Amino acid sequence: MQSVSPVYFESLYQQQSDPWNYETSPYEQQKYAETLAALPRRYQSGLEIGGSIGVLTEQLAPYCQFLLSIDLSPTAQARAKQRCQHLPHVQFQTMQIPQQFPAQKFDLIVLSEVGYYLCQPDLLKAQQLMIKALLPGGHLLLLHWLEQASDFRLSGEQVHDCFLAAETGLTALVSLRRPQYRLDLLTLDV
Repeated sequence: MQSVSPVYFESLYQQQSDPWNYETSPYEQQKYAETLAALPRRYQSGLEIGGSIGVLTEQLAPYCQFLLSIDLSPTAQARAKQRCQHLPHVQFQTMQIPQQFPAQKFDLIVLSEVGYYLCQPDLLKAQQLMIKALLPGGHLLLLHWLEQASDFRLSGEQVHDCFLAAETGLTALVSLRRPQYRLDLLTLDV
């Protein structure tokens, strides 16, 4: 089984401006609030993987001196750029993880509701790229829905457990479980 194709996501964004109701869903609002509350400090450079239409991007921006938001849908990225046009320290790139990955180093990487669209081999490649891009002492924030969907390749639990495996060098600082989602803030051992 392969990772979900970029064409699938682009089609969704062309059909609906907000396919997952990021702007209006109480679930999303609670998730964003807990995501931000889990961040213990401000960051020099952040990477948001799967930034979509920029709702979380806009909220992450005050926590980062520089924030790069990536997504594989050009339509979603155009909406995110428009939403965040008042934030000059936020940049956007269209790219597909793990086939493409930014060359910079980051002290914050956010992977929210994206990992389960990857097949196991792609998730493992993405995991290694994220660990390589994370500065020592940096933070990796994972948040994934715990229910199943027909387009998922993995469960949210499988995604988080992959990053918490002993050989990754990542240690959990915060672990939250809610009825619908799981949040883990990990740090790269120095």
